[in-house]
Amino acid sequence: MLDIKALKVALEQLEQEKKISHEKVVDAVEKSLAAAYQKEYGKRGQIVRCQINFETGETSFEQVKIVVDESTVRMPVEGEEEVYEPIIAEGESVDGLLPRYNEERHILLGTAKLLKKNAILAEEIVFPLDNQDDFGRIAAQTAKQVIVQKLREAERESIVGEFTDKENTIVSGVVQRVERGTAFIDLGRTTAILPFEEQIPSERLRPGERIRCYLFSIEEGFRGLSIRLSRTHPKFLIELFKNESAEIAQGVVEIVAVAREPGSRSKIAVKSNDERVDPIGACVGQRGVRVSAITDELSGEKIDVIEWSADTRRFIATALSPAKAVSIELNEDEKKAVVTVAPEEQSLAIGKGGQNVRLAAKLTGWKIDIVSGGEMIAEADEAGMFTENQIVDETLSEEVGEVMEALNVTEEEVVKATEEDVVTEESVVDEIIADEGASTTEGTGLDKEAVDAAEETK
Repeated sequence: MLDIKALKVALEQLEQEKKISHEKVVDAVEKSLAAAYQKEYGKRGQIVRCQINFETGETSFEQVKIVVDESTVRMPVEGEEEVYEPIIAEGESVDGLLPRYNEERHILLGTAKLLKKNAILAEEIVFPLDNQDDFGRIAAQTAKQVIVQKLREAERESIVGEFTDKENTIVSGVVQRVERGTAFIDLGRTTAILPFEEQIPSERLRPGERIRCYLFSIEEGFRGLSIRLSRTHPKFLIELFKNESAEIAQGVVEIVAVAREPGSRSKIAVKSNDERVDPIGACVGQRGVRVSAITDELSGEKIDVIEWSADTRRFIATALSPAKAVSIELNEDEKKAVVTVAPEEQSLAIGKGGQNVRLAAKLTGWKIDIVSGGEMIAEADEAGMFTENQIVDETLSEEVGEVMEALNVTEEEVVKATEEDVVTEESVVDEIIADEGASTTEGTGLDKEAVDAAEETK
């Protein structure tokens, strides 16, 4: 007889530690005892079940036989050597053969009706077995293996159920380790994966650091449970706003579209379902406290909050902010917008490396061409792809700008110098001689003889 008090304490401890339901724990124990009984006292092919009475502490064992006939099993042929066959479900076949009849697990329909008049195919007929309390070492080891396996399965099911409810939400965890760029995040009951491509490029994760991520995938494979996280997913930004803004969480303010370049800049389009609520104010918060908290969480990622509009022209114009559009022409068939901007608004409309127009195209879902002075200067499609030529031009412009900044020369001075005259060798020499720091030729890149020859030529 089992020590029912000790068993109850052990089961309660398992339930609390593993968060497994009472029924699953009891089922695992009963199946382990049934496996031990079958190993020690049963025969090959038998189906043995165990039931535990938690009031008295008694265990009862029973053998189950399945009702079959010639259509569901293969009857043995006289003289056929009995070989071990893996157990398969009745009615199913392997390589075209039905399972072999085994009197230890099968009972023919005619015989079953002698025991139970209304017996039908596939029904289970139960026969009681003698109770046994003494199990050998091998049987006990078998019982241990079964209960460990069943508890693992139950725990995995419990974890899947828990995190399935958290799918498409934000979870918090601790960085366990980082291997070849992939971060492993401890979520408490299990470890999740944060792939390198789902990490914000500008941040470096350190073991022991607590972070928040978006749970976007739960998969069960042959290697076990795989939970995948992301910090670059557009919905991560939406969930962060839901946590910071009660209006968004309650559905009063709705985030209609998101365009994001993780770690750099994002644009979100919002609308209010209540005329009394300002959608942008609900996202930004008093003195920008809400959007600032999200920016800090995303390693300094800048966030532009714009108001969504059913008017496509207005929506595209707002999406290109801070640039101001002079006019917008729409091609509904190609879903293309030609936006004309003033020359002084070109850099704002395009953005650094084409980022502004790229995000605007992704946000609106329209292909956007930027035109200034009658010439197209940039284009981006709804996938956020920016024309390669523009990328090169923008890169060169940035490099020229850096050089001008280093030389402390303004754009107006460069334009004025270009309009006045073309730089000649004589003017270069004159400037060098006139410069106080160039009274000698050291460091000018010209030798003294070249300078003297130039003076004589003049």
